Amino acid sequence: MMKLDCFSMSLAVKDLEASRNFYQKLGFSVFAGEMSQHYLMMKNGDTNIGLFQGMFEGNILTFNPGWDQNSQQLENFTDIRKLLTKLEQQGIDVNNKNVEGEQGPASFSFTDPDGNVILIDQHR
Repeated sequence: MMKLDCFSMSLAVKDLEASRNFYQKLGFSVFAGEMSQHYLMMKNGDTNIGLFQGMFEGNILTFNPGWDQNSQQLENFTDIRKLLTKLEQQGIDVNNKNVEGEQGPASFSFTDPDGNVILIDQHR
């Protein structure tokens, strides 16, 4: 089994303020990010969404190894480098690799058969 940890949907939005207001009506609250940096992370229970204005095209499924659903660091987790190796061994075409060294922050992405982008983004 492959453990990917924290999951969120990263939404490419046209108007960050309008999107924030909309998702607040659905019970989401801002827990990270800043309007001035053009992104907000919002939470409703264990559901996380990221609102990103002008940063990328299309929506992205995002997993953060080493974080729980509250973005708190996990004591034990599978490092992104091991996940990358396992996915490549399974024949998944990985792109946008930003993986250096033997530990620490790194990221990579790939696309599922339907064109959905999946981002693996480790922050520690």
